[in-house]
Amino acid sequence: MGQYDSTEYINIGEVQTPRLDNFKKVSVLPLIFLIFYEVSGGPFGVEDSVQAAGPFLALLGFLVFPFIWSIPEALITAEMGTMFPENGGYVVWVAAALGPYWGFQQGWMKWLSGVIDNALYPVLFLDYLKSAIPALGGGLPRIIAVLALTLVLTYMNYRGLTIVGWVAVLLGVFSILPFVVMGLVSIPKLKPSRWFVVNMHDVDWNLYLNTLFWNLNYWDSISTLAGEVDNPKKTLPKALFYALILVVLGYFFPLLVGTGALPLDRELWTDGYFSDIAKMLGGVWLRWWIQAAAAMSNMGMFVAEMSSDSFQLLGMAERGMLPEFFGKRSKYGTPLIGILFSASGVILLSWLSFQEIVAAENFLYCFGMILEFIAFVRLRMKYPAASRPYKIPVGTVGSVLMCIPPTILICVVLALSSLKVAVISLVAVLIGLVMQPGLKYVEKRRWLKFSISSELDDLHVSDHHSTDSSIR
Repeated sequence: MGQYDSTEYINIGEVQTPRLDNFKKVSVLPLIFLIFYEVSGGPFGVEDSVQAAGPFLALLGFLVFPFIWSIPEALITAEMGTMFPENGGYVVWVAAALGPYWGFQQGWMKWLSGVIDNALYPVLFLDYLKSAIPALGGGLPRIIAVLALTLVLTYMNYRGLTIVGWVAVLLGVFSILPFVVMGLVSIPKLKPSRWFVVNMHDVDWNLYLNTLFWNLNYWDSISTLAGEVDNPKKTLPKALFYALILVVLGYFFPLLVGTGALPLDRELWTDGYFSDIAKMLGGVWLRWWIQAAAAMSNMGMFVAEMSSDSFQLLGMAERGMLPEFFGKRSKYGTPLIGILFSASGVILLSWLSFQEIVAAENFLYCFGMILEFIAFVRLRMKYPAASRPYKIPVGTVGSVLMCIPPTILICVVLALSSLKVAVISLVAVLIGLVMQPGLKYVEKRRWLKFSISSELDDLHVSDHHSTDSSIR
């Protein structure tokens, strides 16, 4: 995926994340599964790609799309995450390249996008259980169940990131295994000709692209946990590489099985259809396993996303972008206020429909990714000799060219958004544009305390041709 550079470089501050030594750091294996759950969690939710475009385009999409989007995003995360190994993640990247105002905008859009994304998972969890427990389909029992599930998973986040990491490993193994079994039992029924069915005149491009985009993004989310990782300069790139392989295979293999083993009926390919496929191929027991795996997968995605969202707020507070109380840790080393804010956002947004949530989060996420691409290229151009423990083996021109395909894709996704989603998302962006000056006014009037952690160095650049310039 890249190269480790041993050349002597001019440094952009050696960053040490403020934390207590007695808190355990996350190792490679839990980090792989945290990334897996940040991005994927398994093939649950990819069914719409077949409904939208048929088997051939669905399979092709999950092979080609990673090269257009996932690999560039993962590579940029590896380089920038090791360049700035602290909990602010992409917020710090943008702040270093474009200044604190745009760093804050990045933090606002990505945090809101993450919280919107997280509002899906309690809902999807219950959707997979309602066939067994019909009462969870709506009304008061469903509301109580959403609240209870959110509280239980929030408490798990409060207890510590290492716990969340190893829970992600266990949930990941449990969620992947039934699809391996389903693949084995499907072998006698596979017909390769079914994989090549395509009708270019009957493609819902909006649903197709949104499904691919939603299932293959959020590689950068792990950057907000970089300060909690053991030796992030080596561990982070390695974990991203293995997680990328796991995610792509985790999508492609089940789609290959489902579309090749059964006659095509595109209308049936909706959320939860893999459990029906499992029943037809292996029996009721396999269906129950798939349903349980889907439910557990949503739990894994929830705790991984909440970890990133809450530690992002902590990292922003450590850089003085948010009030100091956001930087306070619990006795378990977790960002208590960040967790509470993220959980509150999940509860408030859980009433939205699945399609509205996916479209709204994609819209906000696109804006955030444009800022990340600009920051990546600008830092390559402005500070080419800065220390990059993990460096993508391309020059300045290569870094620009690498960002062009995903930027074009972003423009397509934004253009296909509905007017309602666009208006709601743009209002959210406008809120962020005025929120940062508002917080600066609050700081100036000393209504709340803001401070940059004394354990973080100023981000600065020195070279042979100019004096030091601080980046705050």
